[in-house]
Amino acid sequence: MKISTKPHNRLKLLFADDERSLQELMRLELPRMGHEVTVCPDGTTAVAALQRNTYDCLLVDLDMPGFSGIEVIAKAKELAPDTEAVVLTGKSSLETAVAALRHGTFDYLTKPCKLIDLEAVLTRVAQRRELTNKYRALKKRLQRIEGSSELIGRSDEMQRVRRLIAKVAPTNSTVLILGDTGTGKELVARALHEQSLRAEMPFVPINCGALPEHLIESELFGHRKGAFTGADEHRTGLFEVANGGTLFLDEIGELPKAMQAKLLRFLESGEVRRVGDNESFTCDVRVVCATNRQLDEMVAAGEFREDLWFRVNTFEIALPPLRERIDDVEQLARHLAMRFGAAGAADDVLFTPEALEALKEHTWPGNVRELANVIEHAMILCEGKPIAPEHLPRRFTSRQVVTASFKPAGPCSLRELEMQAIHDALDRHAGNKPKAAEELGISLKTLYNKLNQAASLSKSA
Repeated sequence: MKISTKPHNRLKLLFADDERSLQELMRLELPRMGHEVTVCPDGTTAVAALQRNTYDCLLVDLDMPGFSGIEVIAKAKELAPDTEAVVLTGKSSLETAVAALRHGTFDYLTKPCKLIDLEAVLTRVAQRRELTNKYRALKKRLQRIEGSSELIGRSDEMQRVRRLIAKVAPTNSTVLILGDTGTGKELVARALHEQSLRAEMPFVPINCGALPEHLIESELFGHRKGAFTGADEHRTGLFEVANGGTLFLDEIGELPKAMQAKLLRFLESGEVRRVGDNESFTCDVRVVCATNRQLDEMVAAGEFREDLWFRVNTFEIALPPLRERIDDVEQLARHLAMRFGAAGAADDVLFTPEALEALKEHTWPGNVRELANVIEHAMILCEGKPIAPEHLPRRFTSRQVVTASFKPAGPCSLRELEMQAIHDALDRHAGNKPKAAEELGISLKTLYNKLNQAASLSKSA
């Protein structure tokens, strides 16, 4: 009867012993326990296997032809320090056990050992590796100074997003999150993870657009020591770190075509192969992707694989820009103010009515990320007092002046309406002329010409 093993607890094992009967036993029984195994008849063969591939755990006899068990363990630790080792030996002396433990072995079993004892040791090895991966994932999360995954907002749009998350989170389906920059795509990915059956396992985020192209494969899949120039040590890939949990691939539209093929292979088979390894291994990882680009247009342009697009787009969640849920601005602003240090203040005195009105009138081209920056700016200036318009960035206080200077008292000409639209766009983008021109649908040169014409008319008047 095959023993049931969770996918993320399966180990890639190397067994080395010169007893033929034991070799055949392990070749048969270890797969029944749910593990992959490579069987070697001596230490020399074991070291050669270590030079070709990386293993999660070694099961080695101390006394073998060629290299001894201690030498095999030392070589494994040199090539891949994360490799665990369990010693099997007929010498049940205290000195032998101490020598093995000094070389970094995980445990020590005396031959003949019972299969149930061996299985218990391998279970502990898997649990230790699981805890190590959780630690690495947690460390990455702390480095990113992550906040709460709570989705703020009572608007219909956000209620729809919450409903979609609740439906797809308990499944293992691949999810594609769409939305403009700054709308909170990673927050949705975290919410998906925390509401899933994998919530106790690692959540590992990576921005595909932030890594140099030559490092992406190593970052995702890991590499062996010496696999390429500069690979001075073994590296565990993020797929392996996320084993049992969720891997969030942000800005997947920036993934190079070569890596798109490797990601597709994983999504289809669950197999990962480290750079420099000859053999692949399986990982139990749920993939969540996000992008602010139109992947269908990239497929048509030949920039994104159509088969990968179909795989990652199993379930789609589209995030609305902040300008389409202005009713959520006040709640978001209060939440951010509390996060940035107003925890001791009463919620109803965090903002003056005038400041809230100014926030609601803004179009938020930078979405929630821009709002967070605005609130942090205001918290620095307000010195514990309620946030007022004068504590907001200059573009908020200058908006009223600019608008007033171009708002005619009576009937106005087409030129005056045009200039009002131009100055409103400049105000919304904090004076950024290329962005204002893009919003207005005119070239940057045309924008400069109209501003210069307005300046000339003003001087002549």
